[in-house]
Order: sequence, then C-alpha cells, then structure tokens
Amino acid sequence: MKSKAFSLLFFSLLIFMVLYVVLNPSYQKSIQAKYYFETGEYKEALLLAKEAFALDIYNRMSSTIMSQSLIALKYTKYIENGRKYITVIEEMANKDFILEKDRAKIRLMCGIMVDSYKKLSSSVITDKELVNTADGYYMKFESILEKVNR
Repeated sequence: MKSKAFSLLFFSLLIFMVLYVVLNPSYQKSIQAKYYFETGEYKEALLLAKEAFALDIYNRMSSTIMSQSLIALKYTKYIENGRKYITVIEEMANKDFILEKDRAKIRLMCGIMVDSYKKLSSSVITDKELVNTADGYYMKFESILEKVNR
C-alpha cells in the first residue's frame, strides 16, 4: 500500500515538474537557446538565454547557456581574427623581401593573437571544434612569432 502511494506521489511530482518546464516561458526560451547553442548559433542562443533569465533569474539553464555562449563567442571572435591576420601575414610573407616595418606588423599581430589566446577559457561543454581550431591558430601564431623574432 505504501509502495503504491509512494509511486503515485513520485509519478505525480514528475508530471508536475515536466509540465512546469514545458509551460514556463522562461524554460521554453531556455530550451530554444540550448538548441541554438548546440547548432552553433551562439549570438541567438545568448539573446534567448538573456530573455529567459530576465523572466526567471533562478533559471540555471539560462544562466549556463548565457555564460557558455559568451565563451563560444570569444572563441569565434578569436578564430575570425586569426583568419584575417593569417591572410595579411601571408600577403606580406609572399614578397621576395620582407621589410622591417612588415616584420614589426607581423610581430604585433602575432603578439595580439598569442595574448588573446591566453585569455580564452573553455569548459566541459565548450564546442571542441572551436577549441581545437583556436589551438591551431595559437600554434601558428607562436610559430610565426618565433620565426620573425630570430
């Protein structure tokens, strides 16, 4: 008898929790934000997570997605800058002779990217592809900086 009552209570509580999450606008936005985060749409995920958090400051899902989206956006910005700088550096390096002012520019760009990388921090749920791509750029810039400083 106690077992059936406990099972019924547990099942009722479970249904209530599911309905709460499904019907609560804050959690609906959090679920949408999670979808966008998982598909790599970090700006949209951040926007929805902020909206969800504004509706319910105790919504931990929204706060987690907000912080993780910010981290992912920092990684994507680093990668974008890395692509731009590598293109500029390759244009300078393809010349027969690299001028000293170009070497200084290369040093500056590499220094910025190396320092920026050190400020990045990942977590367990940060997209591994983003982290690996950023690592690759960091190693390229370290290598270029080492060659330019010789």
